[in-house]
Amino acid sequence: MLQLTETEVLEKIRHGVPFEAQLTDGSLTIRISEYQPYIATAIHHGHRLRGDLIPKCRLNEDERYFEEDPFTGDFISSLPVVIQGEDSRYEYDLNRPQESCIYEDAWGKKVWMEKLTEAEQSISRAKHACYYRILSCLIDTLESRFGLCLMYDIHSYNYQRIEKNAPVFNLGTKQVNTRKWHKELNQLITRLEEIVLPNIEISAKANDVFKGMGYQATFVRDNFSNTLIMPIEVKKIYMDEGRGESFPLVIEKLKEAMKTVLTEHAAETITRRTKVKRMSSSDVLASALPREVIKLDRQLYSIARGINTLSYINPLNLKQEKRRFLLKPHEYQPRFTYRQLDIDPYKFREKLYRLPVEDIRDADIQKMYRKVIDQLAVRIDLLTSIGHDEFFYNSLRYYGQPDEKDIANANFILHASEYEEPVSESLNAEDAIAAFHEAARDYNIPCKIIGSKKLIARAMVSGRSIKINKNSRFSAKDLNALIHHELGVHLVTSVNADKQPLKVLKLGLPGNTHTQEGLAILCEHLSGSFPLHRLKTLALRVLAVEQMVKGENFGDTFNKLKAEYQLSQDDAFTITARAYRGGGFTKDYLYLKGLRDALMHYKEEDLTSLFVGKTGFEFKPLLDELIAREILRKPAFMPKALIKPEFDDPIIDFMLRCIK
Repeated sequence: MLQLTETEVLEKIRHGVPFEAQLTDGSLTIRISEYQPYIATAIHHGHRLRGDLIPKCRLNEDERYFEEDPFTGDFISSLPVVIQGEDSRYEYDLNRPQESCIYEDAWGKKVWMEKLTEAEQSISRAKHACYYRILSCLIDTLESRFGLCLMYDIHSYNYQRIEKNAPVFNLGTKQVNTRKWHKELNQLITRLEEIVLPNIEISAKANDVFKGMGYQATFVRDNFSNTLIMPIEVKKIYMDEGRGESFPLVIEKLKEAMKTVLTEHAAETITRRTKVKRMSSSDVLASALPREVIKLDRQLYSIARGINTLSYINPLNLKQEKRRFLLKPHEYQPRFTYRQLDIDPYKFREKLYRLPVEDIRDADIQKMYRKVIDQLAVRIDLLTSIGHDEFFYNSLRYYGQPDEKDIANANFILHASEYEEPVSESLNAEDAIAAFHEAARDYNIPCKIIGSKKLIARAMVSGRSIKINKNSRFSAKDLNALIHHELGVHLVTSVNADKQPLKVLKLGLPGNTHTQEGLAILCEHLSGSFPLHRLKTLALRVLAVEQMVKGENFGDTFNKLKAEYQLSQDDAFTITARAYRGGGFTKDYLYLKGLRDALMHYKEEDLTSLFVGKTGFEFKPLLDELIAREILRKPAFMPKALIKPEFDDPIIDFMLRCIK
């Protein structure tokens, strides 16, 4: 990290230069990724004690740690303007006046073996004074630029020695002009009360355990009339205060919650108190992509690029095994062979889990990368076990399995009677390739479109290539749907991902299969090319996966589809093979589930952010935020079916509204 003198820090602040640095003496970390009208401080975060003072301190590290505020700097790490104390409050307490900032006794214990010399004390007091000069300069700069400044002053407290039931969040307001700021204070308490933490009952109160009487609040009150300081004490429910052991899951949730609560509160206050007409939490976060995110994103992409699940799972001998099976559909069980995995799974996992995710300070971005890494680890387990019994269980881990609602939706759809005359499949693969070329020109997307005899599906996108199954035939309506599915969604999101600064959107976020397929089928529907037989195919895939999960063999599922649902042997084989390839591939139930969820999102909100790359419904709020912060670019291409819907089938529309 950059080391700066006090003079250099003050110079950067006065000139509005973003920076991240520690003071040269290591006492303070200052991060200003973007100048915004609010500051978050964690002045008791640090544990460092000056080397020459350690032999003189009566207290051991554990005793000092007990009264410090560990992790409070982590809680505010997502925010754009942060000051974090690195020295222990036992060296000098920034929340006490300079003349009394060095303890002789603290919490009933003598701190020093012998009284510190004047020279030793002067060094500590000089650090204290330096902090307040920097803080003063920063507040003055923000007030001058924005007309006001908000300060979120984060602390923590031990509660086991408190006899009454203490709140999780305590807001101290005794040094705040509550008549002037009462709306802001009440709103902050309300927002803190809405935080959800694992297995912890949340409460937030004002002046219950602490009144907000620290020196930092006094300093702000006495020197700045347009700054609201809000001292927030967090109960140490995120650690064992006695043993000093932390609870990482609670800390992670607190980081996420503090980002949400403080940015939303800041945005509301700024909107109310300034001439800004409209502001969201995204507007008060930094708009530059953090360097640590770029670094990790590049490292992750170099490790994981090229891992295409379907390229390993599609059988190499599909055509031969189909021929053998159809000769004896009640006796023969296909024995598929697969491409060899050319990745060392052990080294792959090792590289994944060595990535420095902890360096990412934004809580939500960090959480996204953690989930991506976990998903990739499961994916490599899936690929390692292709053709073995473990594959099925790894598929359950990665994709899940249909639940009662999925099966009920499938059965509901399959009860519908066909109401249109069958349309002949008069188009061959060459016709399809020509139609895809024309559609690609219409989108103005350069891509490669080729025929293949190695696909189970009728078409597949891989990077900027579209592969068409040479053995397939198509009706005009089916081909139109396929174009909107493969080119309009899968290729569009691939091309959009290429234009994004984060390469993780090319790899795919967790849940991207569910999301991508749901959006693709939604676009089939919106294009007006979504007949009942296509909807029934999705339902039959759910039932095929259910059969496989229940332990039925390939032949039983094939014969059930053929006998009960009057499928042709080609269609029954394709649906069955899709579910049984690899050793039990549960992915196919996600098409109908994804359609249901895509429809829900389509009715309720703008879907634009989901097309920036291989995204997931779960991450839509973060993607919206990153676009608003201009960290991600808006999609360069959007599905034409989404821009100009043409669906006009009231029966299909009714059925889709009925699935839950």
